[in-house]
Amino acid sequence: MINEKKSILNTLIAFTIDNKLVVFLVLAGLIAWGILVAPFDWQIPGIERDPVPVDAIPDIGENQQIVFTKWPGRSPQDVENQVTYPLTVALLGIPEVRTVRSYSMFGFSTIYIIFKEKAEFY
Repeated sequence: MINEKKSILNTLIAFTIDNKLVVFLVLAGLIAWGILVAPFDWQIPGIERDPVPVDAIPDIGENQQIVFTKWPGRSPQDVENQVTYPLTVALLGIPEVRTVRSYSMFGFSTIYIIFKEKAEFY
């Protein structure tokens, strides 16, 4: 005789196979509840909905883009001279740029381009 030990997963699978009606009713209840509280403007006749309120938090940060460059194995001075400075000078020529900030580290650099408020996002 083999001693079979049932895991929770095996028990759950066996329950769902044996009790299809119960599983179907629970699934139908979950779907119905999801429809009732969905934060969309669904007009369903005959059903009183109570959608979950959703607040949109505006992005009040600066309009900026970040350029990350990698040059593995190079010193911060090499990265600054060969990558960061030429890119910073070139990026200053973009229309509506307010400021360009750059940081050079060992093997990489980060350039922040901050645009004026009236600049288009794209």
